[in-house]
Amino acid sequence: MGNVADGIVDRLRAWGTHRVFGYAGDGVDPLLAALARAEEDIEFVSARHEEMAAFMATGHAKYTGQVGVCLATQGPGAIHLLAGLYDAKLDSKPVVAIVGQVVTTAQGSGYQQEVELPTLFKDVCAQYVQTVNAPEQVEAVLDNAFRTAIATSSPTCVIVAHDVQQAEVPEKEHTHGIVPSAPVTAAPRVMPSEEDLDRAARLLNTGERVALLVGQGAAGAASEVAKVAERLGAGVATSLLGKPVIDESLPWACGVMGHLGTTAAANLMAGCDTLLIVGSNDPWTEFYPAPGQARAVQIDISARNLGAKYPVEVALAGDATETLRALLPRLQGTERPWRGEVETMVDTWRRVAQARCAEPAEPLNPQAVVAALSDHLPADAQVSVDVGSVVYWYARFLRLPPEVPAHLSSTLACMGSAMPYGLAAKLAHPDRPVVALAGDGAMQMSGNAELITLASRWRDWTDPRFVVLVLSNGDLAEVSWEQREMEGDPRFPASQDVPAFPWADHARLLGLEGIRIDRPEDIDKAWATALSADRPTVIEAVVDPATPLLPPRATESQVEQMLTGLAQEGADRAAEQLRIQREHEEARHR
Repeated sequence: MGNVADGIVDRLRAWGTHRVFGYAGDGVDPLLAALARAEEDIEFVSARHEEMAAFMATGHAKYTGQVGVCLATQGPGAIHLLAGLYDAKLDSKPVVAIVGQVVTTAQGSGYQQEVELPTLFKDVCAQYVQTVNAPEQVEAVLDNAFRTAIATSSPTCVIVAHDVQQAEVPEKEHTHGIVPSAPVTAAPRVMPSEEDLDRAARLLNTGERVALLVGQGAAGAASEVAKVAERLGAGVATSLLGKPVIDESLPWACGVMGHLGTTAAANLMAGCDTLLIVGSNDPWTEFYPAPGQARAVQIDISARNLGAKYPVEVALAGDATETLRALLPRLQGTERPWRGEVETMVDTWRRVAQARCAEPAEPLNPQAVVAALSDHLPADAQVSVDVGSVVYWYARFLRLPPEVPAHLSSTLACMGSAMPYGLAAKLAHPDRPVVALAGDGAMQMSGNAELITLASRWRDWTDPRFVVLVLSNGDLAEVSWEQREMEGDPRFPASQDVPAFPWADHARLLGLEGIRIDRPEDIDKAWATALSADRPTVIEAVVDPATPLLPPRATESQVEQMLTGLAQEGADRAAEQLRIQREHEEARHR
């Protein structure tokens, strides 16, 4: 079997792992050597930073549904994994982190790079953190890490000291204290009881104004969601993670709920008397129906999520697809006037969105740049999205073709996710185009480094198209607008300014294509050119930082607070744009 490092790699192979994301360090040298010996079966993908490797592993889990695996050395390497692993934890994705440690004879001595790793990982990998202290543990520990990651949809961690990695693996004896294990797992069929299904149906059938809130747990259940919506005459809103589940061209599709969502989704939640939550644990609780307004049913495969964000009368613990199928025959298809109101909400939002994208800007309207992608996005594309104002434009204005996956760091909301996610998606499906959407702040934080990874790998791909949109406005725009809205404070330039950077020129320097646009008439051409290029392309869109991040159904106090902050900074044009957006919304709803 070889040494422990070879045993770990053998077990990765047994679990169907084809890719390990990581960064080299002396604490994992034996593991790197073992991966080199197994490179025909398992590819080692070197990121520019361990944090990016962990985000790639999480992205791999999101785009493939498989377990993502990341590797880092002890000390700083291990610490750097945390953000990506917390992303997996908060968005409920299975990831296994394998981490080196200083040699066992030096542990407890204050040795170089010595960090108490079980303590470091005990929160983020709360379901399973284990140190391999003896060669005989390898198989059982790796198996438990994978099984637990899959069963709990969360990250787990395996810690292996340098000298343990080097140790030879003896033949196992059938004796006390030696635990045999197998690299297998299985998914149960999770279904609610017949009695609970009947109770849920009775509640939903009595509703006159039914709304559905659909999250990532409904992935694969789009057809069933549509049938339920049609049967109940319901409107459908989604969480941010649930956006790719629903075809937003449908007349009852109200879009994303929340601060970054649509007015249609906000109006749906404000007007409904009955709510069916399907696979969502969305944290934007102030955008749910007010407590007492709506009777609610919730479907979730994780029983711990039931009733966690809204007062639910009937809780259905089960797989979304199978539960909806079992529920459908019990639902009555009576005529409900509410459906017409829902379609009016959707039509009104579409006109509001069109008006916002048509607003003049200096030089480009970022809403229009992202919205224009809707007409160019290939049907087999994969989309990754960073954190910042770009999430607002993605949530509201990008129309995803059916079956096109789109992912981002949603619950953790960590900047820097678009590039590692996009790379993980591309490595998993090199024959499909990728579009990564990011702001200049996120790209300067970490994305720029992963452009180097992109430049080093694209020639190996069947389809070389990988488009990176950088919305360049010289501002951490989301936080700037939060300062105004939440605090009534002016933008603080020392914290908010993003240094100028020549994105398109830098792309060409790396051997990629670079397109810089600052005129509205060039937007469509840029997307068309980038998505037909023979290599990855960076689109540098110079956009207006004064474009407001106005929440749906914003209160007068919210608007006044924003205007107070803008007045203090003398941002007259941004204040005027805010007033215009507010007027558009109010005019469309009159």
